[in-house]
Amino acid sequence: MEQSLTIVVPTLNAATGLGATLAALDGLPVVVVDAGSRDGTVEIARAAGARVVTAPPGRGGQLAAGARAAEGEWLLFLHADTRPGAGWRAAVAAAMREPERAHYFRFALDDPGPEARRLERLVAWRCRVLALPYGDQGLLIARSLYEAVGGFRPLPLMEDVDLVRRLGRRRLVPMPEVALTSAARWRREGWRRRSARNLLCLSLWFLGLPPGLIRRLYG
Repeated sequence: MEQSLTIVVPTLNAATGLGATLAALDGLPVVVVDAGSRDGTVEIARAAGARVVTAPPGRGGQLAAGARAAEGEWLLFLHADTRPGAGWRAAVAAAMREPERAHYFRFALDDPGPEARRLERLVAWRCRVLALPYGDQGLLIARSLYEAVGGFRPLPLMEDVDLVRRLGRRRLVPMPEVALTSAARWRREGWRRRSARNLLCLSLWFLGLPPGLIRRLYG
């Protein structure tokens, strides 16, 4: 890639999926921002060649800390249980020609069932109509743009929505590649229950409830 890129991955007891994510990022600088994992997450990250920094729990603060520690002209924020698809490097290289805009992957789940396909369609609709990609779709952004809009705020929840709202529709562009996210949470908690809870949290955020209160409701 012509311009330097650093990938920032926040973690907290993320050992289950982190290895596959880091394998997909092989050869690129990765900053793993850990919030006190006790399950081997840090060891997996270091074995994969990632730089590990620590931060208090809270994804917004972790992402902000990762951005500060990163050295690239471009930043790719990625969840630990999300790995970009096979053609992601070409998609990112093309997107990096547009530093005035931020870019995100298409949402996909690693589950073959119809519930997963239905959720993927709903997320595609949310991105197209509401311009609200979430953090599990990754976010590729030039450091100059990231800093211009104020970066991630140290919120306990909804840090991704907060940032993309500040970016605005005109500065958000989908990339022609998927980011494959683990469906384990939906299978464990129930597809409809988890989706309904996510929608409730988003609604409460738009109504102006404090993120800390929403976090307690979120569980």
